[in-house]
Amino acid sequence: MASAAIFSSLRRQRSPSLEAFLAPVDLTEVGLLQTLTALSSELISSFSGKRVPFYQQKNCKSLLRKIQAFSVLLECLVENSDNNRSGRRGSSDLPFTAFLCFKELYLLLYRSKILLDYCSQSSKLWLLLQNHSISGHFHDLNQEISTLLDVFPLKELTLPEDVREQVELLQKQARKSKLFVDKHDEMLRLKLFSFLNEFENGGIPDSAQLYSFFVDKLVICNPRSCRVEIEFLEEQIVNHEGDIEPTASVLNGFVALMRYCRFLLFGFEEDDVGLGVGKHKKQKKGLISQEIADTFISVPKDFCCPISLDLMRDPVIVSTGQTYDRASISRWMEEGHCSCPKTGQLLDHTRLVPNRALRNLIMQWCAAHKIPYDNMEGGDPCVESFGAASPSKAALEANRATAALLIKQLANGTQIAKTIAAREIRLLAKTGKENRAYIAEAGAIPHLKNLLSSPEAVAQENSVTAMLNLSIFDKNKGRIMDEVGCLTLIVGVLIFGHTTEARENAAATLFSLSAVHDYKKQIAKEDGAVEALAGLLREGSPRGKKDAVTALFNLSTHTENCARMIESGAVTALVGALGSEGVAEEAAGALALIVRQPIGAAAVGNEEMAVAGLIGMMRCGTPRGKENAVAALLELCRGGGATATERVLKAPALASLLQTLLFTGTKRARRKAASLARVFQRCEHASMHYGGLGVGYAFAGNSAPVRDSTFAGDVSVSMSISVPVL
Repeated sequence: MASAAIFSSLRRQRSPSLEAFLAPVDLTEVGLLQTLTALSSELISSFSGKRVPFYQQKNCKSLLRKIQAFSVLLECLVENSDNNRSGRRGSSDLPFTAFLCFKELYLLLYRSKILLDYCSQSSKLWLLLQNHSISGHFHDLNQEISTLLDVFPLKELTLPEDVREQVELLQKQARKSKLFVDKHDEMLRLKLFSFLNEFENGGIPDSAQLYSFFVDKLVICNPRSCRVEIEFLEEQIVNHEGDIEPTASVLNGFVALMRYCRFLLFGFEEDDVGLGVGKHKKQKKGLISQEIADTFISVPKDFCCPISLDLMRDPVIVSTGQTYDRASISRWMEEGHCSCPKTGQLLDHTRLVPNRALRNLIMQWCAAHKIPYDNMEGGDPCVESFGAASPSKAALEANRATAALLIKQLANGTQIAKTIAAREIRLLAKTGKENRAYIAEAGAIPHLKNLLSSPEAVAQENSVTAMLNLSIFDKNKGRIMDEVGCLTLIVGVLIFGHTTEARENAAATLFSLSAVHDYKKQIAKEDGAVEALAGLLREGSPRGKKDAVTALFNLSTHTENCARMIESGAVTALVGALGSEGVAEEAAGALALIVRQPIGAAAVGNEEMAVAGLIGMMRCGTPRGKENAVAALLELCRGGGATATERVLKAPALASLLQTLLFTGTKRARRKAASLARVFQRCEHASMHYGGLGVGYAFAGNSAPVRDSTFAGDVSVSMSISVPVL
């Protein structure tokens, strides 16, 4: 079982060629011998002397000695075949049984190569943790070699006496081979676990013992080698998808231990971080720009609160049977409302019943899409982002100790030390609400704020991204907003950031902070914030546009932000984004919110391309995009004035698009399409009543807004659309 896991791991990690698992079928006897000779020689030259892996040395050397014996045998047989050939190309005197054994040897040599490569390419900590499994696989190979030698027809081959004696000796040794687990390696493995146990029990390992273990015994002598160990362990956690021993939770503990040792033992040396932005990005393969990308996955409509339009964190049911996020509906009731926001029905009582079934579905969806989900009710596990397992106490305590070291450097370190500390805090805050909570509690936010105005591009980029990751935890949103000058500096990075990534992550931070209703107005009032988001939406990269449009969408949900959205140019930018792939759906959603306000409807109505863009979204958009587009068009007809209404109702193909939505759209899209069809029908009747004076005149004569309930019955429309009662 252990060996199978090792090779399964190797197949996922290293992608070995099929030769490792399939015996050759098209080689002649001579060709097979030559291939085996070359393969054995390659193994011996690749792993002899100082090239033997750091751990499993005795098992590796034992296997190589066996391969050396086979190499001598193979060279002798190749030489004999060359001497015995009588003009027939590729012939030999090999018995058939020997030929079959050499085919099996071909597989064993390739498996040996994989195992030796695995030991030489794996990190030191990983080899210690897998000590028993890897030793077991060496033993499995020895057993298979012994079986092969037992059936090998040695007596039928013509060999020199010394070669024969060497093979016979190999047979005897193979029969006696037993599982060997190096006692020294095992002691190191147990010592490694003892450090983790100290953290588990609430203590901190002695620094002198840590230095002796990692530097003197494991020869991990600098920050770069620490980074190699950390990244290798993180790779195992991701690649094995839960099928791993030790468990992912325990491995996270060792990652945390290694990160703590990196800073405790080696300080904040310069070689751990690039001095240029380009070098920094190359080291992490674009991690900064990727680590929050999953935040912008389209959330299923049923998972969004009808009030805030955000993903529900604590869904509850009111007396009408509708579900809302607890924070949103509680605020609604505290404002004196006694009705259901969605249906308008009076509430029989104000009790809120947790919707556990929906909450579980949301948690499963978040886990599948690797989106952080901070559950408000106690007792249920928190879904961690980026596929991480629930952290152990050891990991939390080690990370807490590391955070203390990092924040100390943020406060008093050199510029290089502060840059490195910000980078590590960003990585620590990447997963787990516990990490985000205690980093903020320890006082990181004021020091990160100071780096936002740093002239160093890497420092600024790391600090704003760390701020973004910390803001995912709801309590930290308040800490960031309450920190004097912090919002202003984040907006400053959005406007004047040294790098594209810094500006984009500043926009994403505003998006995260604006999830709290009370902060939406504060963000919109910040000088230059909405203007900068609008500029990023117009001219940014695809990722930047996504950051900007999601932030603008959140700000649009606050009714008092409508005027700021108009005067800042955000409405114009949103209209322009209707034709941009990747952001059109959110842009239409933001416009649908803005046009609910009379001044918003007028502003959108004055945008020459607004109607055409929304019609295009109805034609080619996603189901959610079509829903947003028809909702915006309906509100334009209600409050956008005669010109906007005329543009909507005279839009090409509107009738066919509405008919399609009535039969294929979402429930809300069908309802909005039916209402828009009624508006069209009313205008047509009014136009005919006034002698064909046109849509604009008809609406001018009756400026009262048309609501969904104005036409309650089935209506036959001149566009041949059957309007159902919804």
